[in-house]
Amino acid sequence: MIEDAEEILEEVGFDPEASVLTHRQAQVLALRERGFSQASIADALGTSRANVSSVEGSARDNLERARETIAFAEALRAPVRVQVEAGTDLYDVPEAVYAACDEAGVKVEYTAPDLMKVVSDAAGDAVTGRRVATDLVVGVTSNGSVRVRQSD
Repeated sequence: MIEDAEEILEEVGFDPEASVLTHRQAQVLALRERGFSQASIADALGTSRANVSSVEGSARDNLERARETIAFAEALRAPVRVQVEAGTDLYDVPEAVYAACDEAGVKVEYTAPDLMKVVSDAAGDAVTGRRVATDLVVGVTSNGSVRVRQSD
């Protein structure tokens, strides 16, 4: 099983020097993504299931922080940033985004309903029903991709 993990890591080009994951975290995630149970991974690694669970949890936390860092960097570079205040009706967001994009000469790759879904999905619990519950920043990259972040 460990050989399987090593083959997978080699195939995907895992580099522990450049990754936010430790080698062990990458091994555990590779095996979990292939359907192996925490108990079977623990047996193969000669450790406890609780340790594998902890390693997996830390790995997923590290990946989420990396995704958040990338989203932050993309938001900084986005030529269009629209502040959406708490209390805004989600149906008003596309018009604001389209207006800002028109002003910046950026084409959005989403229709209004699709854009509302992207914002709602990306915002998570910051959108409740049709209402924005927490201030958001909607960024649009020069290629029309939309990034959503909760505003601090």
